[in-house]
Amino acid sequence: MMTRQEFLKRAGGGFGFAALQGLLAAQSPTPGTHHTPKAKRVIFLFMQGGPSQMDLFDYKPQLEQRHSQPFSLALPKNYEAPGIRGTRFFGPIGKFVRQGQRGMLMSDMLPQLGSVVDDLCFLHAMHADSEAHAPAIRQLHTGHSVQVRPSMGSWVLYGLGTENKNLPGFITICPALGGDGGTPQLYSSGFLPASFQGTPLGRTGDAKNARFGYLGDPTTPSTDQRRQLDFLSSLNKAHATQSGQEAEFDARIASFELAFRMQMEAPSVLDLTRESEPTHKMYGIGDKETDDFGRQCLMARRLVEAGVRFVQITDGGWDHHAKLRGSLPVRCKAVDKPIAGLITDLKARGLLNDTLVIWGGEFGRTPFDQDLSQGKAPAEDRGREHNPRGFTMFLAGGGIQPGIAHGATDDFGWDAVSGKVHIHDLHATMLHLLGIDHERLTYRYTGRDYRLTDVFGNVVRDILL
Repeated sequence: MMTRQEFLKRAGGGFGFAALQGLLAAQSPTPGTHHTPKAKRVIFLFMQGGPSQMDLFDYKPQLEQRHSQPFSLALPKNYEAPGIRGTRFFGPIGKFVRQGQRGMLMSDMLPQLGSVVDDLCFLHAMHADSEAHAPAIRQLHTGHSVQVRPSMGSWVLYGLGTENKNLPGFITICPALGGDGGTPQLYSSGFLPASFQGTPLGRTGDAKNARFGYLGDPTTPSTDQRRQLDFLSSLNKAHATQSGQEAEFDARIASFELAFRMQMEAPSVLDLTRESEPTHKMYGIGDKETDDFGRQCLMARRLVEAGVRFVQITDGGWDHHAKLRGSLPVRCKAVDKPIAGLITDLKARGLLNDTLVIWGGEFGRTPFDQDLSQGKAPAEDRGREHNPRGFTMFLAGGGIQPGIAHGATDDFGWDAVSGKVHIHDLHATMLHLLGIDHERLTYRYTGRDYRLTDVFGNVVRDILL
């Protein structure tokens, strides 16, 4: 005779228990909305490394005119970075063209994104607190650059719960692990109950084979799994009669039931062969440069369509300290068509109205060049240093005004000077669009109430519909 705990441990493995903590959110009470929401769900497109705003979206004529001239702006006190001695102004590497009905200026390296620019809202005066990847990434994802806090996806799930009880409410597709900032903390529930943590789907660079880990048990027919669940339920009732209810333990047992149902739904949601050939082409699936990210974007659309509350996609390789001219066009090529396809597809299906899309990295880049070779490499091989003082992100859908640009940096893209939006403000605005007052969504831990925005944050009302 095995003990009840031993039986649960053995039986649970076949139901994806290790990867299905997010399903427990269906069993947990949530605070709910504070006002009428404009958005129901979020897709977060995280460009890890720090995209160069002055090369993509934030055109600076003076920077272009002064290219290669000695950098004359004052650097912050005690500013240190490798390869910036004798640095020079570094103009945009591509050509800026006007796109959309309002003639938005953006790089010609993103032609497909230009076709949907009228649906985008650019935040040109973003700023953050850290110049280092790990703390800056942590702040973008959790609201705090040092301490381990719940990720924003966990806060959203905690506040609203899930729309589909057969799927996790918070999914991160092919998350980056290792290197600067690549850590499960980015989709962790922190001090929130474990039921609100994100569920990873697949591995970095292999979207074609992205699946939920430990979901199915091919050696056990579904009829036998059903019998196991029924037996677990009877054991649980007997245990409760003898020792009283154990809320967390009962919730874990309930997750087995949810996981059983997930085996029926998840494979079909992730089966991209159900989509038409024109849809695959729209996302760039089948093309070498865009296939991997295109699959992630299409999966994101299918997941939110199925009721997943928060979906994150991570694309690495935006940390261009060197060889910017060769590397940045490659990254643009990889994401341009898939993101444009995602926006177009969401809009065509009526999902963009209540789906908030967020694009951006942890910071931007400097208007001066960086020479890590210390003069050994040609000027064409130089890149840009990190810059959290002023950078660009964009939003779409979910109650955001389309086709506008908010805020501005100085003449060289170095400092945010008007319409400044901090990471805390971005989080406050996201929650507001979801119907949540960021000051009222709190969780008591170690004797105090915590929130995603800590003690900061203002809703950016100028960009709302």
